[in-house]
Amino acid sequence: MSISLVITAIGPDKPGIVEAIADAGRGCGANWAASRMASLAGQFAGIVHFEVAEPQLPALEAALRALESRGLRIAIVRGQGAATRSAARLVHIDLVGHDRPGIVHELSESLASRGVSIEELHTQVTSAAMAGGSLFKVRARLAVPASLSDADLKRALESLANEMMVELDLAAPAT
Repeated sequence: MSISLVITAIGPDKPGIVEAIADAGRGCGANWAASRMASLAGQFAGIVHFEVAEPQLPALEAALRALESRGLRIAIVRGQGAATRSAARLVHIDLVGHDRPGIVHELSESLASRGVSIEELHTQVTSAAMAGGSLFKVRARLAVPASLSDADLKRALESLANEMMVELDLAAPAT
């Protein structure tokens, strides 16, 4: 039986971190199923989904915990399997506006109040050379419940974009 294991690793960014995580998995016969990784403010932050045979689970957990000696903080959680979202459809949004505190809070609050789940969220602050200051960019993949029509979602997000004075693009994901 295969077990899903989701790990997070956080620590000072330096070469070899991904290789060390991959080596721990390979050494236990685990399959690297998915991951998200970034270097943020000089820190490595990674999430990895491993699939491993149940008898190898203790060895994989031990190998991953051994990475803490390299300055990483490791959290290990058994996955619950893929969430069933048969009644949800995926939608992508891109949002750009002048950077200010509260953008992610306002967006996530509006989405949560409508039962929309944020599947992926990527944010960054970039220079707005022509306008001065900084731009805040959001790219997200949303799981929208069947009970929320495209028109209602678009209306809610456009209203929010107007309040926040940001540009918003809403689209179905590419297949």
